[in-house]
This record gives sequence, structure tokens and C-alpha cells, in this order.
Amino acid sequence: MHSLLPSHARVWVYQSTRAFSENESVSVAEQIKTFVQQWTSHKAGVIGDGLLLYNRFVILMADEEQVGVSGCSVDSSVRFIKGLEQELNTNFFDRWNIAYFKNNEVHNCGMADFEKLIESGEVNDETMVFNNLVQNKKDFEANWKVPYAKSWLKNFAKSNTRFSSVL
Repeated sequence: MHSLLPSHARVWVYQSTRAFSENESVSVAEQIKTFVQQWTSHKAGVIGDGLLLYNRFVILMADEEQVGVSGCSVDSSVRFIKGLEQELNTNFFDRWNIAYFKNNEVHNCGMADFEKLIESGEVNDETMVFNNLVQNKKDFEANWKVPYAKSWLKNFAKSNTRFSSVL
């Protein structure tokens, strides 16, 4: 991410259950820019940034050392994302929607289908997956895209005999 925000800036990653068309992506990128410019916390402007990556990930960032992002400002960002969901007929809050690279393209599926991809060998330890649990810019830049073997998904799989047992 080429933001000028410091490495400690807080990050929120919202992953769509589908990729957006070029026209949708242009619109979403413009809406993100507008939202970030108007984002406030206790009437103070949030020092933030945002962008759309891979036509499906909305990334919001805020430097909380400049202006704390809490209750109302987090709520406003969630309302913004919920508005995008409605407009685009997608879901940004399905935490069991797993995104991964295949043939240099981002694909996604539900956890049960992801388990089948692992069992078939289509997903292996080297497959790059997305860790949307990153907390700050430094973590985002270093650990957002990681090999499956180093992901939380691998650890989750080790602790469960079947992903579907928790769905």
C-alpha cells in the first residue's frame, strides 16, 4: 500500500463475496475516496486512506495517533461498507469467505468449498491466501498475502478435523 500513513495506522479489510466489474470498481474507488475525505471522529477529521484492491477488497486505514477512531467513526465506516453492499449486491461481512490466488487471479469460495480444494490438492501450502485479520499498515504490508502454510487458515485446519464441523 502506497499510503503516506505511518506503519502503526489501523487497518480494516472488507472482502466482497464477488469481484466487481470495471465500472463498479471505478465507482467504488471514487466512493472510498469521498468517504475517507469526509470521515470524522468527534467532529475531527480522521487522518485516513482507503482503496480498492483486486476489484473486491475495500481497505480503510486511519492514523489513530492523530485522531482516535472509535464508536461513531467506526460505525460510520461500517454504514459506508453496508451501503456498498446494498448498491453492489454483495457481502463484505462473510468471514467464512476465503480468497486465494489461482493462476495469478484472485478467487474466493466458502470455507466448506475451500476445504475441498485443500483435499483435492488444488490449494496447497504454497497457495497464496489473504489474511483479512491484519490490524495495522505494517502487518497489512507484510502479512496480508501469505502462503497457506503460514496462514491462520492452516492453523485453524490443524485444530479442526473438518472445517465444515464449525459451519
